[in-house]
Amino acid sequence: MPPETATVLVVDDETAIREMYADMLERFVAEVKVAADGRMGLSLLDESVDVVLLDRRMPGQSGDEVLEEIRASGHDCRVAMLTAVEPDEDIATMPFDTYLTKPVTVGQLRAVVERLLTLDDYERALEERFRVAQKIGALEATKTDGELADSAAYANLRSRYRSLTEEMEAASQGVDTDLVRGTIETKPTTSERRTR
Repeated sequence: MPPETATVLVVDDETAIREMYADMLERFVAEVKVAADGRMGLSLLDESVDVVLLDRRMPGQSGDEVLEEIRASGHDCRVAMLTAVEPDEDIATMPFDTYLTKPVTVGQLRAVVERLLTLDDYERALEERFRVAQKIGALEATKTDGELADSAAYANLRSRYRSLTEEMEAASQGVDTDLVRGTIETKPTTSERRTR
């Protein structure tokens, strides 16, 4: 999904930060929603929201609690924790997509939003490709080669599978970034560095 069609929800209790992020985002996304606390953020969250930028320390519901509610409610939006709280071991089980420590620049904010949207595209194509592959497999298991050759539905499925594969390959170029690699390719531990 291109950023210019995306909706981003900013949830932060600090007015100046909320307004600054909204101003930054309005330069490259379709719509920005802002919320001063977790309860308001959850009330603004609907199917139109593609990315949530969520502060951790807020009065009332913390960002951690809001994140849990977002995931429990089944919303499939991407969530970036955007906070002054340095990450600690407690993040190991938190269901966010990425973690950024304030302050961030316009460039960093844009890059994160673009990467999260690309990741969303990749996962959607992957899921649909899996479903199409299952249908192809079911037909191939029950039909003869001749029946498959005469089947328009089978030909359409094969064409869709190829198209989704191309979409995934294109999206993977945007997903394979330093941001994502940094969360997947972990740094070696002290003992691992010593043995090199």
